[in-house]
Amino acid sequence: MTPAHLAVEHGRLNELTRLLDADTDPNEMWSHMSLILHAIDVEADGAVQNDVPLNVACTAVLLPYGADPGRPCPQGEIPLLFSLHYDHEMAVGRLEAHIARRRNEQVLAG
Repeated sequence: MTPAHLAVEHGRLNELTRLLDADTDPNEMWSHMSLILHAIDVEADGAVQNDVPLNVACTAVLLPYGADPGRPCPQGEIPLLFSLHYDHEMAVGRLEAHIARRRNEQVLAG
């Protein structure tokens, strides 16, 4: 497991941020999962397995660094659809807002 994926797996937000600041690719793949897909998986699984509320912390860290919520993983999973499948409403909202913001920026840039 790469250091960034390990940080996501264990919810180590400070370590994830440090790695991204040090130029880790926010769209890095490991075991057929992008960082953002892995974050959504960990957030949703953690909530179900530990009976705790969903959170969107790792997903929220990755997006400003350029993680692409529309980029398919090698097996075809798309982060937005994956979060819908998991009923991870917080991630869905965050991803949709990020996608809309990027579209608006592209329109304004012309």
